[in-house]
Amino acid sequence: MSTSSQSDLTALINDRTPAILQAHATATAITPVAYSAAQLAATIDHTLLKPEATSNQIHRLCKEAAHYGFASVCVNPTWVALCAEQLANSQSVVCTVIGFPLGATLTTVKAAEAEAVIGLGAAEIDMVLNIGLLKEQAYAPLYADIAAVVDVAHASGALVKVIMETCLLTQEEKIAAALVTQAAGADFVKTSTGFSSGGATIADVRLLRLTVGPKMGVKAAGGVRSADDARQMLGVGATRLGASAGVQIIESLQGGIATNTGDTHVAEKESY
Repeated sequence: MSTSSQSDLTALINDRTPAILQAHATATAITPVAYSAAQLAATIDHTLLKPEATSNQIHRLCKEAAHYGFASVCVNPTWVALCAEQLANSQSVVCTVIGFPLGATLTTVKAAEAEAVIGLGAAEIDMVLNIGLLKEQAYAPLYADIAAVVDVAHASGALVKVIMETCLLTQEEKIAAALVTQAAGADFVKTSTGFSSGGATIADVRLLRLTVGPKMGVKAAGGVRSADDARQMLGVGATRLGASAGVQIIESLQGGIATNTGDTHVAEKESY
């Protein structure tokens, strides 16, 4: 985390951006990844972030995650303790959102909320970066905002994914956001909250992968509704998928035949 001053971050962004844009402009066609149902399930954050979600729906979400082997359930902070209890004997972990969905919460509040939800059982934190700071090119305070949550999370072994709301950004801003996120020590860059004007696109996922290189995680969230969508996102560099359609995706790979979990599926339309 040594690259934290405004001048250092500005120099990093100015130096890297032209080559990344050039590489993106000349990128090859999508190479869909051949995943089994189980392998694909392990990349999915099974998501329910609707404000009207009820405890019964959260119970079903957890039951589906454990049954299908999803990477996590992604829920609002109020449901973290319930999910941690429900998934205590499962490979699926609890992911929650911080500074959501606008990213304009005070840094101290984001850090305090991260500490609180980790104490309740969250293993992964999806935080929204401060989009206004990014657009003002205020890279040092943007870095500090992310690093504050990263420091809290990593002290407890939790992962951090940083949501940059790509639909609101220029290409140059997406690159800047990803580079600052990487410099601040986060584990993933993530495309979208699902509460703005658009979700993940193939082009954005490819751009983020080119920006952060091969080792950092990239989460595509929003609009992943089918196995084909999932394969395309993974084919251009995503390593995690945020989707409420996970059950439908996995059942489609199983020929539409799967053991019934005993409940109606949680989501009928996309909720990232």
